[in-house]
Amino acid sequence: MGKYFGTDGVRGTANKENELTAALAYKIGLAASDVLSENINNINNINRKPKIIIGKDTRISGDMFEAAIAAGICAGGCDVVVAGIVPTPAIAYLVKECGFDAGIMISASHNHAYDNGIKIFNSQGFKLSDELEEKIEYAIDNYKDIKLKTGEHIGTVKTNAGIIEKYINHVSEINKIIYSKNSVKILVDCANGSASETAAKIFDGEKISYSIINSDHNGLNINDKCGSTHLDGIKKRMKMGGFDIGFAFDGDADRCLAIDETGELIDGDKIICILAEEMKKDGRLKNNAVAVTKLSNIGLHKFCESRGISVEQTDVGDRFVLERMLEKDISIGGEQSGHIIVTDYATTGDGQITAVLILDILRKSEKKASEIFNVMKSYPQVLLGVKVANDKKKEIMSDESVQEAVERIQGLLDGNGRVLLRPSGTEPLIRIMIEGENHDTITGYAKEIEKVILEKL
Repeated sequence: MGKYFGTDGVRGTANKENELTAALAYKIGLAASDVLSENINNINNINRKPKIIIGKDTRISGDMFEAAIAAGICAGGCDVVVAGIVPTPAIAYLVKECGFDAGIMISASHNHAYDNGIKIFNSQGFKLSDELEEKIEYAIDNYKDIKLKTGEHIGTVKTNAGIIEKYINHVSEINKIIYSKNSVKILVDCANGSASETAAKIFDGEKISYSIINSDHNGLNINDKCGSTHLDGIKKRMKMGGFDIGFAFDGDADRCLAIDETGELIDGDKIICILAEEMKKDGRLKNNAVAVTKLSNIGLHKFCESRGISVEQTDVGDRFVLERMLEKDISIGGEQSGHIIVTDYATTGDGQITAVLILDILRKSEKKASEIFNVMKSYPQVLLGVKVANDKKKEIMSDESVQEAVERIQGLLDGNGRVLLRPSGTEPLIRIMIEGENHDTITGYAKEIEKVILEKL
């Protein structure tokens, strides 16, 4: 991780000093405009103003950051098209589809409303390389050295809220062309976020009956006791009956988790397993492999082994998954949290495409969702987040007593589980993950490590 960019762009509390302020957003826009203009001209040898599309989720700070970033971009001589409230994967899609030179998404994804973030995509819809992010960071710190444009060289801002229809049509076409045999009833939780603007049109298809919850956003209720990080509400509704499957998105709709008809969670690992198995049957699973992170359940590895599917394992973060997918020519990968990337359709995690692909399997089958997805046995897994300031993470991670606690508990698991300690790339947390055969036992182990960390703090 760099000075500003984490594993998923720049994140912080909105407008809090020394975190993500409007002033910093302006500098990011200016720096990105300067660096990307140079990069675009070097690659394409063009003599025009580069065009950058900006989207945002429903957070109250989105308008402020949209204006600040656009001002910086224009000051650096690039034109801006403002798309309004859109999912993150929509920006990744529209950049390439509409010929933009870059795309910027203002979102803190699954975080609460008071946070925000800035993600940047290149002209092909992929997140920027480490090299370009480092150049932008340098330009941010030296923004006074950037030559501001004047006269006709200043960029302009245009609003095109209707451009989102191109993305909606893209996902809707996937929904229409897939095989449809059985009618289904679905429940959709939009997390009071970006999917609130798109889900109804996407799921308005033949043989689909849908109900949508948590789509009345007010700037402050995004991810608030709803969506993919707070599943109690949708689980309760599913247990009441009347739906075949439920889908829960996060604030910017790049994640999707599913709930079966009994109210049980279908996590990202199970989704990857079943989609990969289906793709293998259809001859679309490139190199017979999936890419997942270190957090994926042991059950995923055992399922894939039994189906003759190899598993590529990466560091935590969807950008690392995508890098491995591109390197190894793998067509599906993702995270247990619901970031699922299917390169046949998208260049980043797309919750609504994931939901459409799950619907495809459900509509083909005579089985219930619980029967389809419970073929992967999940081992008990405990996740704890310990609040640690970003500038203290490295010190805690390398602390001798913390490392000794991790090694001791790994030994107690005796090969039937694992311990993973890692700093969050998006929040001031150190995350503890323990997997094993007995939930109560590994919960106790996780609290032991938490106690050691807290003593050090």
